[in-house]
Amino acid sequence: MTITTAIVGYGNLGRGVEKLVRAQADMELFGIFSRRNELDTDTPVYPVNDIERYADEIDVLFLCLGSATDIPEQAVAFAERFTTVDTYDNHKQIPAHYRAMDEAARAAGTVAVVATGWDPGLFSLNRVLGAALFPEPQQNTFWGRGLSQGHSNAVRGIEGVRHGVQYTIPSQEAVEAAKAGRGADIDGKRAHLRQCWVVADESEQERIRETIVTMPDYFVGYETEVHFISEEEFLRDHQGLPHGGRVITSGSLGESRSTVEFSLDLESNPDFTAASMVAYGRAAARLAEAGETGARTVLEIPPYLISPVPLEELIRRDV
Repeated sequence: MTITTAIVGYGNLGRGVEKLVRAQADMELFGIFSRRNELDTDTPVYPVNDIERYADEIDVLFLCLGSATDIPEQAVAFAERFTTVDTYDNHKQIPAHYRAMDEAARAAGTVAVVATGWDPGLFSLNRVLGAALFPEPQQNTFWGRGLSQGHSNAVRGIEGVRHGVQYTIPSQEAVEAAKAGRGADIDGKRAHLRQCWVVADESEQERIRETIVTMPDYFVGYETEVHFISEEEFLRDHQGLPHGGRVITSGSLGESRSTVEFSLDLESNPDFTAASMVAYGRAAARLAEAGETGARTVLEIPPYLISPVPLEELIRRDV
């Protein structure tokens, strides 16, 4: 089965999906749907307003859209015509998003695989797996070292900041405590350092530093470092999109204690998110081909469905 795919949206995530679909032996890329007339790509580009006319030609539609407003406002309409995959990452709103996509997909006879990034997504799967192994699990999630898009945008929004990024860095002390089963009292603020790198005029720096460390919902309560550097240093050292993290679960197994850890070290956050999305696109196509409908999270999808290797061969390899 060759899976015909298409992409809505062409930011960093959309470009990552484009590259990875082309690398799959069992997928082909029909095109990219965008509000823009021209994109820097040799993939066919179509107006997103015309997308419905191509519904019968596309097996899976990758929704490479932002979680803040685009997914909540647009995803249901796409699920009413296409089998979709998204990387919605607003943890608190995922139940509502799931319900809305499930209702639309069941009514339309499509499949909607939601929240397929790495957190939520792969980390969600590993939190469930780790916790299931222990009668009384102690579990901690750490994020970083990685660039935080939201916090970086908040820094850049301060008057006088010419360039700025913010990295989230796990506390090594907190990580070691979690591994030793002493992570019950570790919250997100205690577990992470926020490190800012900023380009600004020297006369503005003290005001900017104070604005950052006192910013509610972003930096208040966190250990925060603010470093001022030259524009040359910034353009040389802070243009990537790294990220990563780990899920650590530990607990007693009667006479012994064990720790399970799942970790990621990502040179490019959007590229890895795209890789997860494409893998679950394969599962979405297989579920739809089997006649299933409705929404799914990664917790509901058997791992073999995301693999290009047939189940029989996977069993031979691992048994």
